[in-house]
Amino acid sequence: MNIVIVLANPDSKSFCYAIVSEVLGKLNENKHSVCLHDLYQEKFNPILYKEEIPKKTIITDPMLLKHCNDLAQADGIIIIHPNWWGQPPAILTGWIDRVLRPGLAYEFIDGDNGEGVPLGLLKAKTAVVFNTSNTHKERENNIFKDPLETIWKNCIFDLCGVKDFYRQMFRIIVTSTPEQRNEWLGEVATIIDQKFPCS
Repeated sequence: MNIVIVLANPDSKSFCYAIVSEVLGKLNENKHSVCLHDLYQEKFNPILYKEEIPKKTIITDPMLLKHCNDLAQADGIIIIHPNWWGQPPAILTGWIDRVLRPGLAYEFIDGDNGEGVPLGLLKAKTAVVFNTSNTHKERENNIFKDPLETIWKNCIFDLCGVKDFYRQMFRIIVTSTPEQRNEWLGEVATIIDQKFPCS
């Protein structure tokens, strides 16, 4: 399977990077073809220009074109990022704006001028999101209503046709011990084995 990993964390010593390392090792062990996009390392431009918005726009930005092509060919998608203000980092939000394009990720049926529910186009059947957070689960669910679950499951992947969705939040990062982090990485490996078993 072709698996695309999208990482959005500016700190190479963060637990997000440890997650990426575990995911890469497990996917390679399971004989998958992997494409990693580290948005900060790549200096991905998150700004959506009005010229890019129309469905029939010809993409000329080489980096954007590669991201679009990699996503279009993906059988599985893995997103890794911290919880910032109940949303992904801005660079990842910009990636969503620019890469999950009409005609690539979704389209409207004939006769629908954009007022209806789009039809998902992504080839990928499975998406996994790993998040890190410093907010307690009860506060996240009761006060904030877990906005990341809504964003990724309902607003993005379900809309784009990816129905097999799984998300795991690791918390509390700031006070976690090495032992706790190792246990979490074991969970990461188990999730990858379950969602992307040996091909």
